[in-house]
This record gives sequence, C-alpha cells and structure tokens, in this order.
Amino acid sequence: MAITKTVKVDAKLLEGYKIEMHAGPFTAYIDQPETMGGTNSAPTPLHYQFFALGGCLVTIAKIAAMQKGIKLRGLSCEVEGGLNTKVLMGKEADDRAGFQAMKVIMDIDADMTREEKEAFMKEVDARCPISDNLFSATPVEISIK
Repeated sequence: MAITKTVKVDAKLLEGYKIEMHAGPFTAYIDQPETMGGTNSAPTPLHYQFFALGGCLVTIAKIAAMQKGIKLRGLSCEVEGGLNTKVLMGKEADDRAGFQAMKVIMDIDADMTREEKEAFMKEVDARCPISDNLFSATPVEISIK
C-alpha cells in the first residue's frame, strides 16, 4: 500500500484541560466543558472527531460532484453520536469508551433523485479517509518518548 501523504498534529497540555494543537501553520485548541473540569473555551476531542467526519464527507462530496459534473446548489451535514462518559471518567469499565453509534445526515441540494443521492453518498463514504478510519479497524500505535 503506497503512502502519498503523511499528516501530523502535535498536541500539548496547557493548563487545566486546555490543549494546544499544531497542524503545520495552524493552531487549534481543545478543552472540556465546566461540568467535566474544563473552562469550556474550545470544542472537546469528541467534537473534533465529528468536525473531521463531517468536513471530510462534505469535501469529498464536493470533489466527486465536480468530477461527475453535478451542480451543487448546497451541501451540508449533521453528525451526532452518543457515548457513555462514565467509561472515560474511569467510573465504569464494562462498556465501550467510544461512541455507541454515529449518525450522519447529508443534505444535498442538486438535481438528483433520492436514489441518485444515496448512490452518490455511498461512493463519497467509500472515498472518505475519515469515514474509512472510523468504520474500519486502523492500527494505532501509542508509545512513550
């Protein structure tokens, strides 16, 4: 399998639960809500996961639409999911730490039938690297520096 691009993000804990992340020239922040001990100054990692999924699906849909000559008047999506936060807080161990399920609702404004939109989104999902990583087993190696 050929790797044609490597993506890297650096994350550093600041104070409390605030984390500063760098991706090339860009800086982003993560925090936790006040109910979880944070200051609610930035989205949580859970939000960023959904940002990544929604953003990638919309981006790939735009690319695919251009390649297929589909004229989009609008394109948006909603991403949601539920999880048991007791696991991440260490209060429960007999459930998954991750989302029990994720739901994406795409809104495609184009001259396409519902069936065409469904087939189009099936192709988009298959081409989306974030969707692939979320829904397929991807090896993750965690090591100590």
